[in-house]
Formats: sequence, structure tokens, C-alpha cells
Amino acid sequence: MAENAGEVCQSNLPNFLLSIRLKYVKLGYHYLISNAVYLLIVPILAAVGLHLSTFTLENLMNHPVMLKSFSTLVVYLTTVYFVSRPRNVYLVDFACYKPPQCFMTSRQGFIEKMSDILDEESLNFLKKISKWSGLGEKTYVPAESKIPSSVPMSINQNEAKMVIIGAIDDLLAKTGVKVQEIGIVIVNSSAFNPTPSLSAMIVNHYKLGVNVITYNLGGMGCSAGLISVDLANRLLQGQANSYALIASTEIISSAYYSGKLKSKLLSNCLFRMGASAILMSNRSSDRRRSKYQLMHVVRTHKGADDRAFGCAYQDEDEDGKKGVSLSKDLMAVAGEALKTNITTLGPLVLPMSEQLLFFASLIARKVFKRKMKQYIPDFKMTFEHFCIHAGGRAVLDELEKNLDLPKVLMEPSRMTLYRFGNTSSSSVWYNLAYSEAKGRIKKGDRAWQIGFGSGFKCNSVVWRALRTVDAAKEKNAWTDEIEDFPVHVTY
Repeated sequence: MAENAGEVCQSNLPNFLLSIRLKYVKLGYHYLISNAVYLLIVPILAAVGLHLSTFTLENLMNHPVMLKSFSTLVVYLTTVYFVSRPRNVYLVDFACYKPPQCFMTSRQGFIEKMSDILDEESLNFLKKISKWSGLGEKTYVPAESKIPSSVPMSINQNEAKMVIIGAIDDLLAKTGVKVQEIGIVIVNSSAFNPTPSLSAMIVNHYKLGVNVITYNLGGMGCSAGLISVDLANRLLQGQANSYALIASTEIISSAYYSGKLKSKLLSNCLFRMGASAILMSNRSSDRRRSKYQLMHVVRTHKGADDRAFGCAYQDEDEDGKKGVSLSKDLMAVAGEALKTNITTLGPLVLPMSEQLLFFASLIARKVFKRKMKQYIPDFKMTFEHFCIHAGGRAVLDELEKNLDLPKVLMEPSRMTLYRFGNTSSSSVWYNLAYSEAKGRIKKGDRAWQIGFGSGFKCNSVVWRALRTVDAAKEKNAWTDEIEDFPVHVTY
């Protein structure tokens, strides 16, 4: 692992123009064909119906074999359609937790809170890193005073209950859904996984029914929130008329590093307190009141590669102090994972014009060996909103450059990092909440959430807005101060 964490921040994502693997393009088209087969049944049924309309009742009665054949075909195709068609899954609403003001801290205030567990050299390193981190002066940490050298488990549990229950309470108040109606509960927290689990804590707090299905995802990093969305979607496909509740958080009081390794100290500087709660439904009756419909989920896992597997790795230093090391390969690995992910996602979401240009460029380079730049599709033609994990300023800078995104599309991610810091798996929901508070979400808009996580993983989730979000009526964690943003961030 890199001793100098500055190398992590100075390295760049790989240029997407240099290499696009054909197998990932093929994978994207495989997903497209697999998910669209059932749609072909609709025009077939229409064609059969149109053909039948040319016959009179008397003609049909005179041809019983043909009538029976047509009837059998219609019944068969109708059955196949309804059996193979995936259930529509909706995002009813979501909530992001905003901690009490007593937990608010400035960059210098956070360094002072760490003064009892770090030496002078480590504190100076944090001070240097904080200047370019992209974090503002009003983030939150779960400590009103100095952070102790040994954090008792009770503090971790108190933080978990405060942020998770706080977000869920807000969500239930917004949706009006009764807790007894919730059939699935999923919690993701990477570093803190107590016994009983955090999902069991939710069941106990809200006295959920004995038949509730619960899952607890641990160790999956900052992309686990989108993995939870995928898991909820898969479960909802097999369980009719259900609600799935997702809580995404990182309990940072359990993850402070008190040693001297710079590769482990970087996490102290970036991560802050936060959580999100999401309510998903497959009930057709919820479509009218839901905010979004789930359109696509694409997951990419690079864990088979040793470099990717070890670029964000939790272990102990030589003094036995536990922390997460971020290697100098992190940016390169993240770039490769993103490249694979968007290459797979492209055929599912891009307009045909962009797909043809991309495919023609790819064939010219790979088959005919033409020396030309690979055409990178313009994802701005597909998505109105980009919710990129606010992991750090360096990652956002590189994604802005590689995807050729204007400042306004990067604004939600940069402002989330500035105001709330890296809240891990919940950050993509603070991004979306920012766009809602700004009144930018219109009916039919598409939002692309991108998450990165240890292992190494890159995940994408695509939503389509089912209605225009009225910022004056829809309150969230940004509402009270949204007029103060965006701000110009200096480094």
C-alpha cells in the first residue's frame, strides 16, 4: 500500500479513449436483448389480432382448425408475456439524514477533535489534505468534543441508531406507509456490523412482523447503497405487492484510524456522518404517487484482479491499529471499473445515433485496425441528472473531464461533498436530494447514479422521474439552505 496518500489524490483516471473492450459492449447488448425479448410478444399479438380482424365470424366458424390454432397461439403468447415480463419497481420516496447542529464541525474543528489520538505529524498531514479535499466548514462528525483514543461500541451503536432511525422516521412521515406493510428490509454498512445486526435493530425498533425478510450488507464499501437497490429489485420481482425499505450508512465512529500511516489517515479526512432511507414498491397502485421508476441496474466487479482487490483494504499497521489503506492504484482501478460499467450500460440507455457512432468507431479500430480515437458516447444526451458518488474532489475532477460534463451537471456531487462530506453509500441520495431541492427534477427526466466501492466495484442505477418534484412542497435535508448553493469552492 502507498505510504504517501498524496499519490492517490494526484493520480488520474485512465483515458477512456485509449481502450474499450468489445466483450463489455457485447455484454451490454446481451442485457438489452435479454430484457427486451418479452416486448417482441406485443407486436406479434397485434399482428395476429390484425390478421384475425380480416375474417368474418362465419369464415372463422368454417375453419375450426385455424380458429383453434390462433386461439392457442394467443393464449400461449399472452401467458409468456405476463410470466416473462419483469415487475415495474418504483421509488416511492427517499430521505437523507441531517444531523443535529451540535455535531457540525469545520475542517479545523475536526482536526482539533482528532488531537488526542494523532501525533503532530499526522495532524499536519490532515490539515494539508483538508485544504484540497473539497469538504466545507459545516460537515458532521459523531463527536461533540474530542474523539477518544478508544471508541466504545456503545458510541458506534448510538450513532447507528441515530442516523438510521432518523432517516427512516423522516421517510415514513413523507410517505405515510405503515411499518406493518414493509415486507423487506435491507441495511448496508461497510465497517460496523454488530450482533444483532442493524437490520434486526430496525425490526426491533419498529416492531415489524415475524415474516419480514431482512438482509445486512457489510464490507462492500461506498457502492453498497446501489447494490442494495439491485437486491431490493430482485426480491420485489418474486414477491408481489410488497414494500422494500433500504437504509444506507457508514458508522464513522467505528472507523477512525489513530496511527501514523498516511495511506490510512486519508479516510479520516474525507468521511462524515450521514444516512439515507429509500422506500421501493412493486405495487401498481403506487405508480401515481411514486417519484421514480427503476429502469436499469448495471454492476461491475473487478475483484478477480489482485490490484483492484487490494486498492482499498482494511488491515492493521505495525502497531496493531486498524484502518483502511488507500493505495496509489485506486484512481486507475476506479477508472477501469467505470469504463467497464459504462461500456456495458451504453447499449441499454444511449439513443441509436450515439450507439451507431460508437459501434462504427469500435469496428474501425478493432477490426480494420484504423488509427483513430475511440468515439466516446455523449451520455448528456441520455441523462438529465448525474449523481456521482462524492468520494473526493480528485475523483469528481477526473469524471468531469472524462465524461465531458458541464459544471451544472457536476454541481450536485460537488455540493454534496462540500456540505456533507463523503457519506459513503448514501452520498448519491444527497446528490439527488440536491437536484430536487433546486427544483430541477421534471417528469420524464432520467437520473444516473454512479457508485464506487472496495473490492473493487462500480455500480450504476438509472431512474426515470414519474412526476415533477415540487421543491416548495417536497422538503429534504437541503431545503432550509438550498438558496445558499452552489458555492465557489477554493482549494
